[in-house]
Amino acid sequence: MRTEVGAGARASRGPLRIALLGCGVVGSQVARLLAEQAVDLAARAGGPLEIAGIAVRRPELPRASGVDSSLFTTDPAELVTRPDVDIVVELIGGVEPARSLLLAALDAGTSVVTANKALLASDGAALHRAASANGADLYYEAAVAGAIPLLRALRESLAGDVVRRVLGIVNGTTNFILDQMDSLGSDFDAALGTAQRLGYAEADPAADVQGTDGAAKAAILAGLAFHTEVTSGDVFTEGISAITADDIASARALGFVIKLLAICERCDGGVSVRVHPAMIPRVHPLAAVHEAYNAVFVEATAAGRLMFYGAGAGGQPTASAVLGDVVAVARNRRAGLRGPEPARYAELPIVPMAEALTRYYISLDVADQPGVLAPVAEVFARRGVSIKAVRQEGRGEDASLIIVTHTARESALAGTVADLAAMPVVRAVGSVLRVEGEEGE
Repeated sequence: MRTEVGAGARASRGPLRIALLGCGVVGSQVARLLAEQAVDLAARAGGPLEIAGIAVRRPELPRASGVDSSLFTTDPAELVTRPDVDIVVELIGGVEPARSLLLAALDAGTSVVTANKALLASDGAALHRAASANGADLYYEAAVAGAIPLLRALRESLAGDVVRRVLGIVNGTTNFILDQMDSLGSDFDAALGTAQRLGYAEADPAADVQGTDGAAKAAILAGLAFHTEVTSGDVFTEGISAITADDIASARALGFVIKLLAICERCDGGVSVRVHPAMIPRVHPLAAVHEAYNAVFVEATAAGRLMFYGAGAGGQPTASAVLGDVVAVARNRRAGLRGPEPARYAELPIVPMAEALTRYYISLDVADQPGVLAPVAEVFARRGVSIKAVRQEGRGEDASLIIVTHTARESALAGTVADLAAMPVVRAVGSVLRVEGEEGE
């Protein structure tokens, strides 16, 4: 439901003025498109949109063509509180100074559009409270999955349904790396190098390959899907840097592919949120998501399974999502209304990772002697973990067992792995990966 704007907000038929914070890859595209598509955007927004100023740290740097450098300022704090600014678009990233700047804007009744997943995952509740208290809008479609209209679907289109699970690929960099390893047989370092040369990975790729980027996005998705405050600290996070070419080959032999997945689901009366690499069956639709694309499944009680797919990053796709939010905010302000707020009424508890239900793939370096499988199977039985499939690879010093389990609690599976590592017949526990997808797939 939309509500009327507070006293600090202005409904206007004249031009609405935008303060743009940041003019990098995405910000420069937003500035360019606002200029190049001014007539069309005015028609969609109910009136003209103008840039009041662009906050940059280094105005002397070259920018994309179409960006008016006369609008540059190095004083973002002054820009966001100017009385002639109606909408602040934040594209600088990071928690500070973005948090202080956006709170200042919201406190002044100025609506905010942001793509800042890290800030939303850590301080989203505080930003929403400030927006509500001051009659301002807070939109952030571009924070997750780039141009894919996923957050709006969770916040609005599925508001009348019960979302059970959100599962998907929300980081294009890691998907590109794993896809290169699967399709070309590359090792991790070579695939990462290719991603960096093509601009899919930063010089410092830690946020992507360690899973923290995906964790922030998962927190935002879970909060909207389950009407509960979720922060990045609530998300179990594991990256892909330990994935080897042998893991990829073993997955292929078993009919699986490895993807970094964000998984948000209702579990034991609470919410389980995790990001980690997992094997999925090659017949699963997510297995066909290649290169730097994103894809997310949303499973709801009445709507069933919905899939969202598209470009998850890049200057132009992300700018498209940002401008969609700008148009929505402009329409609200001209109508004297506010857009819908995410509900936090459920406040479901966060279920610890130890209680999550999953499956495991386990590679064991074992002694090549008769009777090895029996004591290994006994360890699984003692922990209450059922084995789905067993395969032996190699002989002699290279003998290994590959085991895939049925669904069990993470704590039982982790305990099983610890017990296996202590067995005399097990020389080493190799790879341990989770397995997702329906068991029959």
